[in-house]
Amino acid sequence: MTSPNAKTGGNKEHPEAATPAAPSNFLRHVIEHDIAEGTYATRRWGGSPGDGPHHQAGMPDPARIRTRFPPEPNGYLHIGHAKSIWLNFELAKEYGGVCHLRFDDTNPEKEEQEYVDAIREAIAWMGYETLLADDPVHRGTMREHEYFASNYFDFMYRAAEYLVTAGHAYVDEQTPEEMRANRGDFGKPGIDSPYRSRTPEENLARLRQMKNGELPDGAAVLRAKIDMASPNINLRDPTLYRIRRATHHNTGDRWCIYPMYTFAHPIEDALEQITHSICTLEFEDQRPFYDWLMDRLCEGGLLVAPPPHQYEFARLNVTHVITSKRKLRQLVEEGHVDGWDDPRMPTLAGLRRRGYTPEALKLFCERSGTTKTGGAWTEYAALEAALRDTLDPVAPRAMAVLDPVKLVITNWGELMGGDDVLDDCTAPVHPHHPEMGERHFKIGREVWIERTDYEDVPPKGFNRLFPAYTNASGQAIAASKVRLKYGHIVECVGATRDSDGKLVEVQAKLVPDTKSGTPGADAVKVKGNITWVAVADAVPAEVRLYERLFAAAQPGSGELLEELNSKSLETCAAYVEPSSTYCGTGLQFERHGYFAVDKKAADACGRCVFNRTAGMRDGWAK
Repeated sequence: MTSPNAKTGGNKEHPEAATPAAPSNFLRHVIEHDIAEGTYATRRWGGSPGDGPHHQAGMPDPARIRTRFPPEPNGYLHIGHAKSIWLNFELAKEYGGVCHLRFDDTNPEKEEQEYVDAIREAIAWMGYETLLADDPVHRGTMREHEYFASNYFDFMYRAAEYLVTAGHAYVDEQTPEEMRANRGDFGKPGIDSPYRSRTPEENLARLRQMKNGELPDGAAVLRAKIDMASPNINLRDPTLYRIRRATHHNTGDRWCIYPMYTFAHPIEDALEQITHSICTLEFEDQRPFYDWLMDRLCEGGLLVAPPPHQYEFARLNVTHVITSKRKLRQLVEEGHVDGWDDPRMPTLAGLRRRGYTPEALKLFCERSGTTKTGGAWTEYAALEAALRDTLDPVAPRAMAVLDPVKLVITNWGELMGGDDVLDDCTAPVHPHHPEMGERHFKIGREVWIERTDYEDVPPKGFNRLFPAYTNASGQAIAASKVRLKYGHIVECVGATRDSDGKLVEVQAKLVPDTKSGTPGADAVKVKGNITWVAVADAVPAEVRLYERLFAAAQPGSGELLEELNSKSLETCAAYVEPSSTYCGTGLQFERHGYFAVDKKAADACGRCVFNRTAGMRDGWAK
């Protein structure tokens, strides 16, 4: 869990640099204490053979540390999930354990195979493929560490029948409105259900009627019998099972009752022999029920101590970002964005398509810290900074003109031997890594430059193209000279505008013997360098300039659609250097920022498309 940019002892430039210690956090302290105490070293599964697809009694767990990442397949993973992915997989890796990818698929009405596939793809992209490792209960057996809550439905139902027979659960047939009213609130204790005093035999018969489809949806639920006066409302007889006739993506129509997440989750952890169940702070109030359920099932011999323990950390809140899957789904379904992988979306699929890398997200997660206290917001600029810090050392460079206007070098033919003559230019692929090689492109009589690189009368400090003029004090100001980066120096002559005053062409003269890399390159001193691409070999491209999807710094508290940033996407008809079309997926357009090839968009529109991942620096405040 160290920074991708951290220097190691083998660094050729800094051989004396040692590997820095991993940043400390409370989860590391917990794990290191448990390892030192041998808390989970001899842990055993306590069920009977056949309880589930991967369970066998009495087998020791060969790995001491097991974590899990348990997404519900009801949407695409987002940047908040990236923090949990990073924590769980990296902690397991660091301490020689394994991390399980588990699909918490207990709600068939909202879960789809599309989301299962998207989650798998996102995990693999983050670099955490569920590779073969030891089975948690079949010693010496290797398996992929991918699991489904639905694989444990048989055991969960057996656990439910045990709780009923032991007097720890009952079937409640109040209406949802009655249950809600009788639950009480933070200032008022709840009221016992009139069905709470049923005998275990009556409850077991009714539960089996629920399971066998003899009751309609919503007619009854199974509830834990704990304490209706508890100050923790989550302990006021929480629901364990409800009736739902819905086809499940994994089990089909086999079941018409489904466990609640709060009931299923601890059981899944126990069956997979998870040692450290790491989740976000909103589950802190659920931990007493987690422990209650584990204790009851251990008492009944269904599980063997020590059970897993839940630990909570502060979720990742990023300004200008929404991480509610319900609200993200609304944006997709109502067409406010172009799908779950729209590059403006905070989903991992969207961030990937925009050009973010796993290394950038991991660095961002590490920098955001891991604490027990919530409520803090991380600035979006920190996400872009992590992207720049990881890409700057490795991203190839290229030139692009996003708002093009033609620059005509009027004496080109005279000095170069013809208007059609093209001159070869070279530039490093990366300014600090000569081993990455050079890129090659042409320069000719006509080149594309940025429209903002010319002014008839320049403002103070403007060091780009302007013709000779007389200032407000009557002083004659000479025309500017600038270097076409990696090429020649030119002196501005003038410009042409249309009838509406729009700039349509700039004219300049070539200053002889000033080409970069030649003996005369430094003979003429200039204050300005401008980027360009030659008309002769420029590649037309659509460049999409993305900004933050929400204008509000902390969106979600108001009307969702009113908080959207109307300027979150600007499209440019640009020209790019030829090398940019074969440099891979990510690069830096000099002066403009970091960009990525959008293959999906290119395939759809039939032309080259680049997405801006992040600017050279944060310009949002402007």
